Amino acid sequence: MGFVTTLMEVLMASNQSADRSGKGRESKGGYWCHDCSERILDLDVEGEGPPSCPTCGDEMEFERSPGSTGCAC
Repeated sequence: MGFVTTLMEVLMASNQSADRSGKGRESKGGYWCHDCSERILDLDVEGEGPPSCPTCGDEMEFERSPGSTGCAC
């Protein structure tokens, strides 16, 4: 049953939310530029207020996911 146990462990791990920031915080969403389709995770933004789009320079809009999938799309 080693294969089944390994498969179950992989599936359970894939359902857990990953801490991609390495800072011990959970993301609340992301900043989007809808014109350029650019996205910046909120944990990657330094300073106060919304960041500027790296492509066009316009102010980005904060959006968060209403679901519990861990995705801010």
